[in-house]
Amino acid sequence: MIDDFAKEYLHTDLQEIREVMLRKLDGLGEYDIRRPVTSTGTNLLGLVKHLSVAGTRYFGVVFGRPFPEPLPRWDDPGQRATEMWATEHETREEIIRRYRRVWAHSDATIAALAIDAPGRVPWWPRPTVMLFNVLVHMLTETNRHAGHADIVREQLDGSTGAANQERDAAFWAARRATIEQAATAAAAKADGEHA
Repeated sequence: MIDDFAKEYLHTDLQEIREVMLRKLDGLGEYDIRRPVTSTGTNLLGLVKHLSVAGTRYFGVVFGRPFPEPLPRWDDPGQRATEMWATEHETREEIIRRYRRVWAHSDATIAALAIDAPGRVPWWPRPTVMLFNVLVHMLTETNRHAGHADIVREQLDGSTGAANQERDAAFWAARRATIEQAATAAAAKADGEHA
């Protein structure tokens, strides 16, 4: 009984956070969804592309259920570098449609297997896993990248998500000033203690 509950709970959370990832693209133009916002090149469309590739690996390769479309291989360092950004030849629609096809493939794997179904992650130090391990990993991975997407989106247009939409620019400026003041005071105190 707990196995069915755990599987459904993890799967439902994964489905919800996938949708959040795609909503981060809403209302933005081509340049903004692709442009590198961090020094390492993190960008919104690249995060979605990366999660597509990860889904094919973890819910496909790991359980002997390969995704039917070619994607960069995990064991090819040259291809791995291309999974975090979209080329000018890859469209937003193409990447989103692929992500949704990966969801369908992943969901079919999750539905077909028991929570303790064995799998093998050859790139992990302890490669023998169960579906449970992979569900937790992919939920963690997707949430991690959703956090990246939150920050990237905030840097692009100030959007902070539905829960904070009622806040205006003045609120956030005051909040930032309060936090800046606290950081400055703490640094001055620490510098004084170390002098």
